[in-house]
Formats: sequence, structure tokens, C-alpha cells
Amino acid sequence: MKHLFIALLSLISISSFSQTKTENFNSNKLKESREIVISLPASYEKNPTKKYPLLILLDGDYLLNPFKSALNYDTYWDDLPEVIIVAISQNKKDERVADCGSIDETSGMPEGKSIDFYDFIALELLPHIQHDYRTTNFKIIAGHDTTAAFLNYFLYKDVPLFHAYISLSPELPQGMEQQIPEILSSLKQPIFYYLSTADGDEKNMQEKIQQLDNKIKEIKNPDLNYKFENFKDASHFSLVLHSIPSALYQIFSITLPITPLEYDNKIVTLKEGYTDYLKKKYDIIENSFGIKKTIRINDFKAIEAAIMHNKDYNDLDALAILADKNYPKSMLGDYELATMFEQKGDNPRAVRYYMSGFNKEEIADLTKDMMFAKAEELKKTFAKKPKIKGKVGQETDSKKETIEETPASETPATETPVTEEKKQ
Repeated sequence: MKHLFIALLSLISISSFSQTKTENFNSNKLKESREIVISLPASYEKNPTKKYPLLILLDGDYLLNPFKSALNYDTYWDDLPEVIIVAISQNKKDERVADCGSIDETSGMPEGKSIDFYDFIALELLPHIQHDYRTTNFKIIAGHDTTAAFLNYFLYKDVPLFHAYISLSPELPQGMEQQIPEILSSLKQPIFYYLSTADGDEKNMQEKIQQLDNKIKEIKNPDLNYKFENFKDASHFSLVLHSIPSALYQIFSITLPITPLEYDNKIVTLKEGYTDYLKKKYDIIENSFGIKKTIRINDFKAIEAAIMHNKDYNDLDALAILADKNYPKSMLGDYELATMFEQKGDNPRAVRYYMSGFNKEEIADLTKDMMFAKAEELKKTFAKKPKIKGKVGQETDSKKETIEETPASETPATETPVTEEKKQ
């Protein structure tokens, strides 16, 4: 079973990321060449107009694989969006300390090489990636201990450079546990902030992180999306594997398919506006992350179920319009209209749309056979013309009518000729 799981992850890894590139970036700020590794999603080459959120990894030499694996797995199941990952290598001796640990003890601000590293990311690396690769404006940064503390400095600008911060067991410099809450409380733009610690962290680190958490929890800022986790029985290093999927799901929670919990608590309880809820969900995905995403079929079915449950059949009209916009060649829009008219008792119109859908592409569990069968069943409910009573040649109440047999030579071309069964 273990080998099967490893094989599955390997398959997902190969299929989900089509290209991993290593570049030696010549930095004027650092006055040296710095290795960066870029992982592009599988759809990057297949869809030349699609753009992706950007994830910058400090400690990229060891954080790349766990982040990449988590995203591979979750994008495979369509839970999370695809992301471009840029990992900054800091694996040379004392390199990460020089990059992120040169902090003035009095002010708690970067100095020396750490200022250069900050400028390298802000003024060189980000413009390069955004120029050469198709990224949305949504940017995430992540780091561990020393680099996890350093990434907070990107919050200190009037307009923070990143939209989401993943701080894994940060080794906070003097005063940062007071400075960050002040900054987060005065935010004027939406920010995601993830913070974690573990039993295996040094006691001094844990105390500062807990102080930071306590102060952030007091903030009443609707623009702040904050999550803190304290992992029991986890080491300073195993904490990373616990934190990564949790942080990613926090940031991209709105992009998830409609879950049973969301359906029960937020959708079916609405009095109206079920289709509007679906439109707003995907509008937020586009406006927040720059991701233009086709509405999932299962999300359509969830909204349809809520409409049917609450008998708000007129809302199926709006759902049909949305279906035609997302799946213009499919029978989904016609199916929603046919269902609406059927539920309202207008069977002739329902039949018309079932048959219209019959001529379009099948989608999910909607098939041509099903659409045709629904139409034929409803046809039986139509008002029928009265049949002529009596046998051939007999008089009826009002008139005498004779029905002659049609000669075989005059059988209509559209009818199947009747043949005599062969005698055995």
C-alpha cells in the first residue's frame, strides 16, 4: 500500500507539473548569481492565455518539494488552483543567515546583506518573473524559521508587496511580535496570514510566536484572513509538512468546489438568489486571484439541488443562462430550462427544450438517451384527439366513415413496410 501511494504521488507529480527550470539569476543588488528554480503547471504550455498565481519560496532548496507535492495532489483533485512556484536556493554555507538574518538589534529592521536580499526579491526577481511568465497579480511568499521571520518585512510597506504570507515557525527578531499586529490592524487591502509553531520548537521561539498570535487574534480588521496552528508531537522540521496543505487551503478556500458543509450552511438555507450565490463565488475567485475558471459541473448540480429543494423553479432560468455561458455547446442549459417548465406544469415547452438539448453535446450525467426519454414520457401527458369509434364501414353517431387499406405499392416512404412472418 505504501508503494502504491508513492507511485500515485509520482504519477501526480509528473502529470501536474510539465516543466521545472533552473536559472542562474545575475543580481545587481546581491552582486552575485543566485540559483532559482521555476515550476510551471501542466496546463502552462497547453493554454497559452491562462495566468497563474505566483508563489515565492525562501529556503527553496528544501521547501520546493513539499510545496510542489501538496499542490500537485490538490490540483489533481481540482481542489486548489494551479500555481507558478519560484524557489530561491539558499543552500550555501551561512547563505540564508546572511540573506535574512542581518537584523539591527535596536530597530529590528534589516541591514547590510539582508537589505540587498530584500531589494533582490522586490526590485529584480518579481519584475523578471512577472515579465517572462504569465502570472496574475496575486502573490504568495513562504519561509521557515529565519526566512519565515524575514518575509514579514514585505508587510511593512504602505502597500504590502505580497497578498499571502506563510510563516512556518518564525524565529522572530526583537520587537516583531509587536510590530506585525500593528501593521495587520491597519491594512487597507485583503491579506492572508498563516502562522504555525510546534512542540519541537525552541521554548523562546514558541513564546514569541504565541505572543504574536495572541495580539493578532485581538485585531478586528475585515481585510485580514488569519490562521494559527500549534502542532503537538511535531518537530521543528516535521511542522512544515503539517502546515503547508493547511496554509494553502486557507488561502484558496473560496476556490474549492461546493462542499456538503457549504451547501447545508450557506446555500440551501437561502430564501432566494441561489444562482447569484454561484456567480458571486466565481467572481470572487477571479477578482481575488485573477483566475478565470469555468464553473464546475458539480457546483451547477449543487445549485440546481438547492433550487429544487426550495421550489424556486424560476431561478432555473438564470442557471440556464449561466450554463450556456460556461458550456455553450452542451445540453446543460436546455436541461435546466426543460426542468423548469416541467416543474411548472408546462410540458409542451419542457419537451421542446429536452429535444433541443438532445441535439447538443452530452455533459456529466446528462445523455441524449435521457433527454429523449424525458421528452417521450412528457408527450404522453399532452391532450389527445378523440378516437373514431366503431369498426370499418360502421356508422358512427354523426357520420359514416370508411377506412380503406392502403395498397402495398402506396406505402409511405417514412413507414416501415409490414412483412408476413415466415411460417416455421
